[in-house]
Amino acid sequence: MRGRLRARGRKRRAPGIAVLLAGIVAVAAGLAADAGDLLSGPEQDTLSLRFQLRGEQPVEDVTVVAIDDITFSDLRRQWPFPRSLHARAIDRLRSAGARVIAYDVQFTEETKPREDLALFDAVARAPGTVPATTETDGRGHTQILGGDDNLRAAGALAGAANVNADLGGVVERFRFSEGGLRSFGVVAARRAGGPRLSAANFPAEGAWIDFRGPPGTIPAVSFSDLVRGRVDSRLLRDRVVVIGATAPTLQDVHPTPASSKEVMSGPEVQANAAWTALHGLPLRSAPGWAGWLAILVAGLAPALAALRGRAVLAALVALGLALAWLVGVQAAFAQGLILPVSSPLLALLLGTVSAITTAYLAERDEHRRATLYGARLEAEVARRTEQLRETQLEIVSRLGRAVESRDVETAVHVDRMSALSHRLALAIGMPGPEAETLRHAAALHDVGKVGIPDRVLLKPGGFEARERRLMERHTVIGADILAGSSSPLIALAAKIARSHHERWDGSGYPDGLRGEEIPLAARVCAVCDVFDALRSARPYKPAWSLEETLAKLEAERGRHFDPRLVDAFLAMVPELDPSLLASAVVPARETVEIGVATIGALPDAGAVAPVAQPQRA
Repeated sequence: MRGRLRARGRKRRAPGIAVLLAGIVAVAAGLAADAGDLLSGPEQDTLSLRFQLRGEQPVEDVTVVAIDDITFSDLRRQWPFPRSLHARAIDRLRSAGARVIAYDVQFTEETKPREDLALFDAVARAPGTVPATTETDGRGHTQILGGDDNLRAAGALAGAANVNADLGGVVERFRFSEGGLRSFGVVAARRAGGPRLSAANFPAEGAWIDFRGPPGTIPAVSFSDLVRGRVDSRLLRDRVVVIGATAPTLQDVHPTPASSKEVMSGPEVQANAAWTALHGLPLRSAPGWAGWLAILVAGLAPALAALRGRAVLAALVALGLALAWLVGVQAAFAQGLILPVSSPLLALLLGTVSAITTAYLAERDEHRRATLYGARLEAEVARRTEQLRETQLEIVSRLGRAVESRDVETAVHVDRMSALSHRLALAIGMPGPEAETLRHAAALHDVGKVGIPDRVLLKPGGFEARERRLMERHTVIGADILAGSSSPLIALAAKIARSHHERWDGSGYPDGLRGEEIPLAARVCAVCDVFDALRSARPYKPAWSLEETLAKLEAERGRHFDPRLVDAFLAMVPELDPSLLASAVVPARETVEIGVATIGALPDAGAVAPVAQPQRA
């Protein structure tokens, strides 16, 4: 009797262990994404959103003197201006009581002696002036105003004005020094009486710039108004004044997280960096353990909830955690702390899907045994199993649709491509349950696109080589995200995500597989994905006719596609539901990914457009 009770206890514990293991896998995936920086694009987007939600912050100790379009119109001069004009600006600022004059214009080359001397004398009359440069000898020496000796004689101290952007070209940080010379913002802040910062205060990648708001937030006056004495001295007195070229024609503009639509001029970037240094670097990243703890809780919480309340409670807990974390992240940002968003949410999503999927599979086995105890218990088991199944499949489907919504596809494409994959799998003799699993796994074929930055994913037209390589990584990212799950559905989805861009002739990516080296499920999805994309209308082209589309599939038989699958697909077309063959209007950019090829605009509605070499991954 005791042996039978222990055996039944082990059976009851088995589903719980499987669900917890699924949560651990989700945690591992989140930690891997965080450690590998796989979600840097989405994370950058969340940082920009945080700045925008915080809004403009008042600035009373920094002002920008802008050499803008108004200046060029007023002064009717071409760039570069004579140095005597810059000297006049320095004298005006000195008379107005500016605390520090930070000149973001490079004076390293000689001009006319009289002009150079006028600038030198003005700088000497305003000791503490900070001239900028991007050129040093690597040891902090410059040729500003003729060299370091002249700078010391004038009482000036140079600052490195290099603007460092991340891989996407967005300026987010500034360093303590460049080429042996302290950075422009650090020098300006120290001269203004700010904290004595050192290299130890700056992470290796640089300190976060605490942008006060979008372009135009920091008070600004025109250079022409300054030199003509038309500026209210209250905007200059006792302030760090950054002078520089802001006219777009001079091309010193940069994307920043402070605005998703407007670029910011170099002088305003430097002014924000100077404000940040002046106030002791108030914006900082949270310690690594905080993000790891968030990933741990996000990955395991749905599993623990699934153990107590099954799928519904797991979904509610996941939703509550997501909302709480997002609110907490914004509250922390308002206090100067940057917490990670993408990796914890990824762990939460995978934890929810895996917990529900694993719970469903484990419960299904347990419920089959329970049918021996009577019809009433069987009915209850069926109801709960269906509830779990529907919840799990809905989450998988919504995840697939969410990923596609960032690119050109729609939920209609995901549903139709999945249905076609199911029919083709049945047509080649795949057992019904396996074909059904493939149908739902196909919805996650492009899940790796969550790791592709919008600047690449949404870029119109062709890619540069580096961008193409980055786009092609969505197959590897998707496989990594889904890897290691105990769920057959997620495991199959991982194979499809990695290999659906492989080609029968070996010219695909990421692994260059050929023939039957490519997983069967990925080969099935490749045929159905291309078919539905060709049949879908785009703003720049009509949908291909059914005859043209089928002809294209037959032409790629043995090159792009498995010949057996093409034959099976062509044979089943007459029996397909018309809704699976109808064309659809799908919002798109200038190109759309189809396999590893790019379909261009059709020359006319009755002609088949040529398939170009790979341009989009």
